[in-house]
Formats: sequence, structure tokens, C-alpha cells
Amino acid sequence: MTTLGVILAGGLSRRMGGGDKPLRGLAGRTLLDRVVHRFGPQCPAGLILNANGDPARFGAFPGAIVPDGVSGHPGPLAGILAALEHARAHHPAVVEVASVTGDAPFLPDDLVARLAAARRRSGAPIAVASSGGRQHFTVALWSVSLLDDLRAALIERDERRVGAYLGRHGAVPVDWPIEPIDPFLNINTPEDLDLATALLARIAEG
Repeated sequence: MTTLGVILAGGLSRRMGGGDKPLRGLAGRTLLDRVVHRFGPQCPAGLILNANGDPARFGAFPGAIVPDGVSGHPGPLAGILAALEHARAHHPAVVEVASVTGDAPFLPDDLVARLAAARRRSGAPIAVASSGGRQHFTVALWSVSLLDDLRAALIERDERRVGAYLGRHGAVPVDWPIEPIDPFLNINTPEDLDLATALLARIAEG
């Protein structure tokens, strides 16, 4: 199946003190660059970045910058909706959109392949990544056929909880091991950034 990837970077990054969290540096490279490096090869239709405000600050990004189409910072579902709308408008052959966050520098190389296989086996419209007994709601594979339903959920019903939306559609979880490192570790605080730096050093040593 032809898959478009979206990196979600529309959050306000309050726990990091504001600003664009994906542009924070980690061992000489931005978090966003690390996500693109790991995620991009898995998405044959290319990548887009969901971000609001002036797109020029992401000038090095290799794809389109797509803002939320719903006002008021309604959360990650708005980024998913923007990606599904972009896919339908600009990539008519795309049948599914893979989403990740812009602050997860250790994403697995088999992310999209395993999510797609699980979605096909189950027949569910969404497959979601899991590790350590926890689902990572924004790391998922979404059928483009969800577009109209998701738009209605956000705009007409004001539904903003990603987990509730996944549950309503019977999203199938796909689990990854957390050793030697949780591939879905995301950077929310300066302490998380220090941890990621230490993990990278450990990987380099090993």
C-alpha cells in the first residue's frame, strides 16, 4: 500500500518551555532531523510536517508543511485530520497515513511495515504502536477513509481525546520491546533530553 507519513509538530511544548520542540538539538542534530532520518524511508509517498505558524522556520524539512485546519489548538487529532485531508487532495493513490511525533528520535525501522501488516490482518482502520504496556496514540497508521468521520468528530462533536477515538474504531495495537531502548521514548522535558543524550552515548559505546 502507498503510505504518506506525517510528523506531528503542532503542539505548544509547554513542558519544554515553549518553542518548537522538534528543533531542539540532540547530539549535534535536531530531533526533527533524527525523526526524518528514521521515518522517511518507511513512507513511499513522502513526508509532511503538521505545524502551525510561519513555515519558514522548518525550511530544511523535505516535504510540505501542513497546518491544522481546525482553530484553537484542539490537539493531535487536528494534525491527523490535516494529514488525511492533504493525502486526499494531493496524493490520490495514498490509502493510509502513518503518524509519529517530532520528538521521538529512536523510532523503529519496521514501524510502518508492522503497523500495516496488523491493520491488514485485523481489518481495523487504525493500527497503533505499543511498548511497555502502553499505547502511543499518536504513533499510528490511519486509513484515509476515516477523513469524514474524523472531521465530524472534531468539528461537529468537539471530540479531542485521541485514545477515545482509537477505541471507538477498534484500533489494533502492535507491541515493540523496550530493551535495550524504548523506541517510542519522546522528549517532553529537559530531563528527557538529557536521558536521550545518555542513551545515544550508550548506543555509540556498545
